[in-house]
Amino acid sequence: MTTAPKTLRLALAQLNPTLGDIEGNLALARTARAEAQKLGADAVMFPELFLAGYPPEDLVLKPAFQDACRAACEALARETSDGGPAVLIGLPWAESGKLYNAYAVLDGGRIDAIRFKVDLPNYGVFDEKRVFVPGPMPGPVMLRGVRVGLPICEDIWGEDVVECLAETGAELLLVPNGSPYFRAKADIRLNIAVSRVTESRLPLVYLNQIGGQDDLVFDGASFVLNADCSLACQMPSFRSDLVLTEWTRGPEGWRCAEGAKALTGADDEADYAACVLGLRDYVDKNRFPGVVLGLSGGIDSAICAAMAVDALGADRVHAVMLPFRYTSSDSLEDAEACAKALGIRYDVLPIAPAVDGFEQILKPVFAGKPADITEENLQSRARGTVLMAISNKFGSMVVTTGNKSEMSVGYATIYGDMNGGFNPIKDLYKMEVYRLSALRNHWKPEGAKGPSGGVIPERIITKAPSAELRENQTDQDSLPPYDVLDAILEGLVENEMRVSDLVAKGFDLETVKRIERLLYSAEYKRRQSAPGAKVTLKNFGRDRRYPIVNRFRDQGRASFTPDPSLSPKRASTGTDVVDF
Repeated sequence: MTTAPKTLRLALAQLNPTLGDIEGNLALARTARAEAQKLGADAVMFPELFLAGYPPEDLVLKPAFQDACRAACEALARETSDGGPAVLIGLPWAESGKLYNAYAVLDGGRIDAIRFKVDLPNYGVFDEKRVFVPGPMPGPVMLRGVRVGLPICEDIWGEDVVECLAETGAELLLVPNGSPYFRAKADIRLNIAVSRVTESRLPLVYLNQIGGQDDLVFDGASFVLNADCSLACQMPSFRSDLVLTEWTRGPEGWRCAEGAKALTGADDEADYAACVLGLRDYVDKNRFPGVVLGLSGGIDSAICAAMAVDALGADRVHAVMLPFRYTSSDSLEDAEACAKALGIRYDVLPIAPAVDGFEQILKPVFAGKPADITEENLQSRARGTVLMAISNKFGSMVVTTGNKSEMSVGYATIYGDMNGGFNPIKDLYKMEVYRLSALRNHWKPEGAKGPSGGVIPERIITKAPSAELRENQTDQDSLPPYDVLDAILEGLVENEMRVSDLVAKGFDLETVKRIERLLYSAEYKRRQSAPGAKVTLKNFGRDRRYPIVNRFRDQGRASFTPDPSLSPKRASTGTDVVDF
């Protein structure tokens, strides 16, 4: 009879896979396994769908992609015949005409066990029911003599899967995750994990990936909870890491020894780090040599320049000032000062010849029409054309710089300042941009490649914001003060509040109605905008999906109370409800 082991040394590989780079992800796994072997690990654990990358979206439906993932898994399985650590790793798994989100145990030169994700998320940024089939309720698997449960990510957000594992003899819960970041997400995850530990009385390992994938950012922040809900280990946010956890079996079950506990950072610091990581991985994983952006002397382009330097280094960032006759001397000075503080290449390319040329071309068509926003937009589109030309010539990706407040109400020019491949501040409201700019002047994320200290000149932070498309223009000529605008938008976008509810909070009815109208009418612009790092609960694109053709407007209508006399009669029969 085999004696049950009294210790388990488990390495946690919090790494950054690249979606679709199966060979590259396999190489990462091999390197991590070799490192785990040097540490004396019995097993090494990887995040959800690690071999494929997450989320694979419709790519996972390609049989050739499924085959490549399976081949990589089998290659890694063969390598475990060397007596080194077992491997726990995620991949898509096709079986009997069905496709599963799977997690495999590789040991002894073979695929020793496989488990399928049961609870497929289909809300917010997730569409897993579109591509995967839910697996059956799982039992534990044997890992070097230990009965471990392998609930996959969403499987622990409800009670059923963990309850099933506990009832069928699991001694330890190992949870691989692809959990994207949004503000305060770490606290939400911890609370969920504590609930499952409390219910099951089993210790839990929560392993999350890091990295940017299109507009999603994965922050890592993996952790280990003992059965008494005490925190045994906390891994860092936004950084790859591999740690060895050491477990001992006692009279009351398995317990993890106290390990390193990294600080996960405050919300503003996490938001900034997420924007930097999202930009870095978008540029690097798409193999752009660097980025180019318009540096206007305003706060949005300044913080984007700082994020770009922090992500890529000064030598890969090219800033261009594109002045016109309405560009102020302050803006010229501030843009140059910002570029100098960041140590980046800075060019000044006046756009008057291009704008004048467009106006001359259009003169016969516009004859008799007064100048209006059309001419203002020509300036923005001339700038967009110049930046795209530089991108085409040198291969650098254009960073676009519109904040969430502007994107919400359409205060941006399509095919102009909206041109670009990625927008690091797309999900930050204007007041958050101000706050993070001030933060960056006295702090920078660990691993950032930019200089320390003040990189955004103080005048950029304190002066009135302006698009400078006409004489003495400020944003507040067209919009409410940004603190008011942002509060209204948060109500309408994040919380889907009624106009009447916002008015009840003290906001002016006509202002709220106008903002709601602008929000809906700008949907066609947002549909064509560049992706950007998600940092809020509800970003544009993946989370908030509104139709472009949409005539509904709330406009302050009174709350509706259904008439009970008109409701269908219903009768209860046991647990079912039957209509008559």
